[in-house]
Amino acid sequence: MLLPLSIKRVDGSFQSSLSSGGLVTSLSGLTKSTEFRWFGWPGIEVKDANDRELVSQSLEEQKAIPIFLDSDLAHEHYNGFSNRILWPILHYQSGVTFDDGPWQAYKRVNELFANAIADATDSGNLIWVHDYHLMLLPELLRSRLLQQGKSCAIGFSLHTPFPAGDFWRNLPVRKHLIDGMLSSDLIGFHTEEYKQNFSDTCASLLGARTEIPNQIQYKNRLICIDRFIVGIDPQKFTDALQEPDVQERIRTLEERYNGVKVIIGVDRLDHIKGLTQKLKGFDAFLDDHPELRNKVVLIQVAVPSREDVKEYQELETELSTLAGKINGKHATPEGTPLLYMHRSVPFTELTALYSVADVCLLTSTRDGMNLVSFEYVACQEKRHGVLVLSEFAGAASFMGQGSISFHPANTTELSEAIFRALNLDPSERKKKYEYLRDFVNFNTSARWGQTFTDKLSQRCRRPGDPC
Repeated sequence: MLLPLSIKRVDGSFQSSLSSGGLVTSLSGLTKSTEFRWFGWPGIEVKDANDRELVSQSLEEQKAIPIFLDSDLAHEHYNGFSNRILWPILHYQSGVTFDDGPWQAYKRVNELFANAIADATDSGNLIWVHDYHLMLLPELLRSRLLQQGKSCAIGFSLHTPFPAGDFWRNLPVRKHLIDGMLSSDLIGFHTEEYKQNFSDTCASLLGARTEIPNQIQYKNRLICIDRFIVGIDPQKFTDALQEPDVQERIRTLEERYNGVKVIIGVDRLDHIKGLTQKLKGFDAFLDDHPELRNKVVLIQVAVPSREDVKEYQELETELSTLAGKINGKHATPEGTPLLYMHRSVPFTELTALYSVADVCLLTSTRDGMNLVSFEYVACQEKRHGVLVLSEFAGAASFMGQGSISFHPANTTELSEAIFRALNLDPSERKKKYEYLRDFVNFNTSARWGQTFTDKLSQRCRRPGDPC
């Protein structure tokens, strides 16, 4: 929904610049071979017609087209429905309360997107819709394109899990959302599990035909569904590690933590990241292994998220309190075992932290993919650090052989996974690292984007062919 750009007012006008978000990174490889335009909300309310024209001109330089929303509508769509209702259900969280007001806002925003994109699109264009904020868009868009006599292939990518049927059934508007997605020509998921959950839901909820792999037959249409492994640009991290300031920062950190094993955790502050479980598991590890006191440190970066939402404020308070208790319990005059940072970290600092860490600990209770695991591997050519990865991260479907897996709710299992990672035989570390390195270097962001658009192009040329 949000444009992957930042907009700011400068000297009576507006300036735009590409953000460093995951979608920008993931699609960056396409810029060399494909021309495309972004459509989305610029993230600020712009009421004045002249200002809207200035914003549009600024965004045009980045090949982006704004869809203007008033702040109340944007809030109800983004926070009210997408993040308070839809996000929790997609991530297997219970206790969600449905509210019709945010649902109406969600529908209205999808309609505004459909109107703007249909008017700006020509026959033969490929349209790629991203994520849970716009699940209704394919159906609304196809209707408008037909009215205008235009023919376009529509793709949809979901960047979260798609849950098993029992969780999806908790949503009163579940059929509307599935109907919306099924007006696409191609639907992409991150893992086989998410794809299969969606296929099963279409069969049980709508009576769609799903007997043929990677195909859904519904309302006299054939929809292709498939798994597309999203990735990163590993070269970006390789290049960063060669920069003099990063090299100097690495030397400083290595000196600071000489003789100490460093565990790194980098997560957006969200309930799905299992941060409470991570800190409790680390506390148990320190209890289980008092001989490692002052020899291990966990550096946990918790990037602020949805700070205006009460539940996220409460989570931050809980984590800060828990971090204080752990340090109060295990600290010595020589140091503290936990460094908890509730803030964003610059890219160069993050790269240096990845590089010096002996272990990366990711404890997601549910996660679409978790690209931090990819980023850590990209920075470990010299150290061969160990990835300790929750079995509920999407990345675990592909990286299990090269990592140490565990159930995030099992504190004992988590403690044991940390201990095993810190004591892994060097030859085993190297073997696991090389497996992960090859996977990350092959499944790049550029490959993900190119693979999806190539398949969507095939559907455009031969819409009746099997998937």
